[in-house]
Amino acid sequence: MAVPKKKVGKCAQAHRRANWKATLPTLVACSNCKEMTRPHVVCASCGYYDGKQVIERK
Repeated sequence: MAVPKKKVGKCAQAHRRANWKATLPTLVACSNCKEMTRPHVVCASCGYYDGKQVIERK
């Protein structure tokens, strides 16, 4: 079984854990209503996806 040769210090451990990046989700304009939505997802305001109405919205 693999065993580490030396203890990983607190600084090295913190550096390894600190390099994730929080990014904002990508947004695109809806082709029907021009509302900003996530790509490849049905528009929440009008219910259109890929130029076709998928969900009936009131």
